[in-house]
Amino acid sequence: MSRIAVSAVIPVYNDREALSTAIPRSVDALDAIGETFELIVAEDGSRDGSPGLVREFAKDDPRVKLLHSDSRLGRGKALTRAFQAAEGPTICYYDVDLATDMRHLATLLAAIGEGYDISTGSRLLPESRIDRTGDRELASRGYNLLVRSVLSSRIHDHQCGFKAFNRDRLLTLLPAVRDKHWFWDTEVLVRAQRAGFRICELPVSWHQGKKTTVRRNDVWDMGSAVLRLWWQLHVSEV
Repeated sequence: MSRIAVSAVIPVYNDREALSTAIPRSVDALDAIGETFELIVAEDGSRDGSPGLVREFAKDDPRVKLLHSDSRLGRGKALTRAFQAAEGPTICYYDVDLATDMRHLATLLAAIGEGYDISTGSRLLPESRIDRTGDRELASRGYNLLVRSVLSSRIHDHQCGFKAFNRDRLLTLLPAVRDKHWFWDTEVLVRAQRAGFRICELPVSWHQGKKTTVRRNDVWDMGSAVLRLWWQLHVSEV
């Protein structure tokens, strides 16, 4: 039986610079919480030396673990693979740029201990404090309004990369999740609500990362993903 209480996952693809900061800050944050943990870097086919960097950290701290893929899986599939490999009954993940303030990590994990199946950071609650450009803010609010309207979600912010799960409950849901890339977060939350999961949405402080941009085809991609999931839920899976 594993003695690990918390499995934290950082998905990364060609972001060695951010990873060099994220690993030691993660270890410090998890140490401060006081639970036994493992820190899994879900490295998704990087070509910038990220795997070697993780191995260097792992030499000094065996709680740091590399889960490497030779080819690109996609963010969602890399997360699914990491959660299946995780040993802790409570699992979480956050973005490598640490855009969400790590002081919220203890609260995020505590919600699972209190009986929630999922806890998720939200940049769109009144108590949240965010720092991002106007185009990203507009895109985020528009996207989340679309998800709430079309997919009947009660969540305010579906794409915040700061979530924790009851591992056993999540593993029952993952076989139904089809998306392998950025839409994975939204699909998990929508399917979880339909399955009756208890979800806690928490306000966070969040700062836009350097690599965060809005592309011209983002709006089309967002709308297409939402409609595709609606079709799966209401037509193809009925």
